[in-house]
Amino acid sequence: MGLMDKLKGELVDIIEWIDDSRSTLAWRFPRYQNEIKNGAQLIVREGQKAVFVYRGALADQFEPGHYELTSENLPIMSTIQGWKHGFDSPFRSEVYFINTRPVTDIRWGTPQPVTVRDPDFKMVQVRANGLCVVKIVDVEIFLKEVIGTDSAVDADEITELLRRIISMAFSDMVLASGLGAIDLQGQQVSLSGRLAQFVQERVDDEFGLEIPDMTMNISLPDEVTQAMTRGVAKGVEASGFVENVDLDKYQQAQAADAMLAAAENEGGSVMGDMMQMGMGVAMAGQMANQMPGAGGAQQAPAAQPAVAANPGGAPPPLPGQKLFHVDHGGQAGGPYNMAQMQQGIQGGQVTGQTLVWAQGMAAWAPAQSVPELQALFAAPPPVPPTSPNPPPVPPTPPAPDAPTE
Repeated sequence: MGLMDKLKGELVDIIEWIDDSRSTLAWRFPRYQNEIKNGAQLIVREGQKAVFVYRGALADQFEPGHYELTSENLPIMSTIQGWKHGFDSPFRSEVYFINTRPVTDIRWGTPQPVTVRDPDFKMVQVRANGLCVVKIVDVEIFLKEVIGTDSAVDADEITELLRRIISMAFSDMVLASGLGAIDLQGQQVSLSGRLAQFVQERVDDEFGLEIPDMTMNISLPDEVTQAMTRGVAKGVEASGFVENVDLDKYQQAQAADAMLAAAENEGGSVMGDMMQMGMGVAMAGQMANQMPGAGGAQQAPAAQPAVAANPGGAPPPLPGQKLFHVDHGGQAGGPYNMAQMQQGIQGGQVTGQTLVWAQGMAAWAPAQSVPELQALFAAPPPVPPTSPNPPPVPPTPPAPDAPTE
């Protein structure tokens, strides 16, 4: 070793860490081959803690403050190195600075949905995400389990670790709560604190961490959300305020309801009765054109082939005849002429509250509110067929004799 190298090795007299990133959890002072002099200055700022590590063993720890390193304030180091009467020559030791401030911007989310038993929707898969606040509270455990031999530990390095732990804790918390999917979403604020406790139990003694706070947002599948919207829309409709319902959300909810019904009843569908009476069902591309547009305005339905409205091969309706489209559980079917509409009303497939639409109407409306269809609801049922063998007509009694004069 040259003279300059020897002099450099004895010039470590100020040890400090200036960090403004707020994302670094631990940092090792870059000592290289330099040795720490007797009487060196140690500066530990607020939100930091300094620890000395000698040959892999944790030695002395220092809280925020300004220290002069002597054998008096290095009792553990003095014992390890055998400084009975203090030290005069430089000594070698690793110095780590630990960030004790809370790190607040750790995002988490469940990589896979968690299956929840729900009283209304049976088995529902839910997801969750949010923010997690983490803080180092046990330096010794954190040094052994997380830092190891790394020169620095960033928040990103423990983010993946926390995400795995939170995902497992969320699944256990949901199972322990016994709540259904809708109740979980309704109580997610109070459940956030409970989830933080589940996570705390997995990171305190294992990694020396604390979870002061946690936020959680539970999301349900689109089918369940739309089915819930359908329930609200039906309640508004029953109150007679159909004109105030968002038709776009209403029809999406109806489609979700039809899909759920089809999944539970493989042998039939919502549109089966309408197909039996010969009214037909619109194809997928035609239904897409008939659904409300993105801006909420109702688009005019595209003209359908005559065979779709007349599956039996009947001739198309006469020109000028008004045709109606009918809501089949969230799917638009038709067009149907007045005779077909009358047949559907008499058969019970079309009620007064069934939504219909025809060219010239501003939006879908209940069938009973359409002037052209009101007369069909008021018409009497068809006369039952006569019996093939009617009962005999009784004979007419003879007229009485005329009075005599």
